[in-house]
Amino acid sequence: MEIQVQELIDKIKKDGIETASQEAHRMKSEAQAEARRIVETAKKEADDITLRGKQDAERSEKAAVAALEQASRNLVLAFKDEIQALLNKIVSEKVNASYNDDILKAILPDLIKSWAAKGSDDLSIILAESELPKLQAFFNDKLAGELKGGIELKSTRRFSTGFHISNKEGSVYYDFSAEAVSQLLSTYLNSKLAETLKNSVKGM
Repeated sequence: MEIQVQELIDKIKKDGIETASQEAHRMKSEAQAEARRIVETAKKEADDITLRGKQDAERSEKAAVAALEQASRNLVLAFKDEIQALLNKIVSEKVNASYNDDILKAILPDLIKSWAAKGSDDLSIILAESELPKLQAFFNDKLAGELKGGIELKSTRRFSTGFHISNKEGSVYYDFSAEAVSQLLSTYLNSKLAETLKNSVKGM
């Protein structure tokens, strides 16, 4: 009887130890699996955070560069407007100063004679109202033949200095007034200025 009891006790101990060992092994495996899952999750989250941080930094850098480029363009445009205004003023002043009596006396006789030589006698040379009285005697003397041939001198208040060459009806004319010449020069110079500034911005 004692032997049976002892065997029963031994069996209970053995079964309990095996069960406990199996449970311990199961718990250890589950714990290891959970630990691996936690580590993998943490690593993925860390990678996601790093990636988002990198993307945010790149977006911020691009936004900063774009803002700087826009500010640079705005500065160049403002600078361009100021330079163009100054350039236009200088051109206008220089052209007006160049259209003095001596220049008109040098240009117009040869120009009128050249046109008259081609048979163009249906012409009016139109000077600024303030200039014609000062030059009338000179042209009457210098261009006597051409003026008798039908080419006439007239005056206008439409421009301050320079001249127009027109047919007598006024339907066709060539504008050599200081204003027109200044505008042509300014247009040309402003396009060159714009091109120069554009190339400068590209190199920034």
